[in-house]
Amino acid sequence: MSELRPEKLQVTFHKDTSAQELSLPRRYTLTHSDVTGDLFLTIGADYDRKQISGFYTRLMRDEVLAELTDDEQGLSLHVYCHVSGGFVFGSAGWRNNILHHHMRMVIEALYHGDRELFASNPELKQVKAWVHFASNRTRYNQVEDWGFVRSYG
Repeated sequence: MSELRPEKLQVTFHKDTSAQELSLPRRYTLTHSDVTGDLFLTIGADYDRKQISGFYTRLMRDEVLAELTDDEQGLSLHVYCHVSGGFVFGSAGWRNNILHHHMRMVIEALYHGDRELFASNPELKQVKAWVHFASNRTRYNQVEDWGFVRSYG
C-alpha cells in the first residue's frame, strides 16, 4: 500500500470554490506525474477538464475524479477511476490491482488537499467514501464501500 507524501501534493482551488466553506457540487480532479511522483489536485464546482485533456493522460487514463454529493443517502464522497474500456494502457486486471493498491493514498490525498474544509466542517468526516471502478468487464466494474472519510485523515 502506498502512502501519501503531503510534500508531493499540489492543490489548486478553482476561483469559485472556498477552501473552508462547503458548496455543492464539490469536485476533485487528481492526476500525477510518473516522472516526479507529484500529485496534482484541483478542487472546484466542476472537474478540471484541462488537467485531464493531455495526450498522455488520455492514453493512461490514470486520473481519478471524485465528488462530494448530497443524494438520497445524504452526503457522500464518490471516487471514480477507469479500469478498462476505450483507449487505455494496460489490462483490466493489472489496472484494477494498481488502483486498489493506491486507493487509500488517493482518498488520503483528497482528504489532505481539502483539509481546511474538513476542519471547518467536522461533520463531513462522517461521510462514506464510495469508489466506482469503471470497466467494460463485469468482474472489475464495481462500486465499493471504502469506509468513512475520517479514516483517511
